[in-house]
Amino acid sequence: MNYNFSTYIEKPQRVDMYLSALFWELSRSYIQKLIDTGCVKINGGIVKKNLKLQSRDEVSIMEIIVSSEILAEDIPLDIVYEDENICIINKDPGINTHPVPGIEGKSWTLVNALLSHCKEKLPVISGEERPGIVHRLDKHTSWAIMIAKNDQMMHYLSDIIKNRSIKKYYIAIISWVLTQEKFTIKSEIGRHRTDKIKMTTKNPMNPKHAITHGQVLGYIDERYSILKIDLETGRTHQIRVHLASIGYPILWDTVYWNPKVNKHVATIYQLHRQALHAYELELELYGQKEKFIASLKQDMSSMISEEIDL
Repeated sequence: MNYNFSTYIEKPQRVDMYLSALFWELSRSYIQKLIDTGCVKINGGIVKKNLKLQSRDEVSIMEIIVSSEILAEDIPLDIVYEDENICIINKDPGINTHPVPGIEGKSWTLVNALLSHCKEKLPVISGEERPGIVHRLDKHTSWAIMIAKNDQMMHYLSDIIKNRSIKKYYIAIISWVLTQEKFTIKSEIGRHRTDKIKMTTKNPMNPKHAITHGQVLGYIDERYSILKIDLETGRTHQIRVHLASIGYPILWDTVYWNPKVNKHVATIYQLHRQALHAYELELELYGQKEKFIASLKQDMSSMISEEIDL
């Protein structure tokens, strides 16, 4: 993959530290390897890892993904819809969508399951470790995910996602009672300057405009709110960051919320992951508008089944 962008920083910063914060899923040692092998250029020139970046520097990265065998594994899949071209899966929380660095990260992922289910015949346009997958979400989010089973469908799904002609709606459970029935959050979102895991709305690195729309569907024990979320933009961690930024974080969000609240939710409701689920997909398929529903997983469903009618 190639990346080209301009920096936006207040003070000079080492290039390896800056890129490690920006690409949080990659280790710093891997970033340094890319720099040492000439895969990172600043303003058109090859650099060393201790170079200090300035604001508005032009960064170019050629990421080399080392080939590693990914094995098919017979992992159960919750299939919402499938035909010869596409498969829509209701992904369980806790499973990685695609392999991540490290030996352990090459196993028990959605890709491993898909290679088994589709007999290892899946198209690749986004790297050999993401066959058939055109989008991704957090490991601990449950959701409806589209899988392309051939090149034609892979390019079609990539195009409609890029053109934002597909709609995806989420169900979230948040801390506190939100009394405003409908709301919109607008802000800039980017990498946190000191915490490589986090995104932030406050003085972010390389900020991008983000818009989130929400509607309150009901309440739980007059303590938590159930929301339906519609994203107008698609930024990393957008729902989680936006809700936390207005003081209503998603339950069990270990990055953006309070562990004491999480412990209470785990004890009372047996919820042990962030309460966020990609519930509904709307897209044009074979010339017709289609809607696909991925039912809530049991942990979230047991909390809200008596409170709302989805």
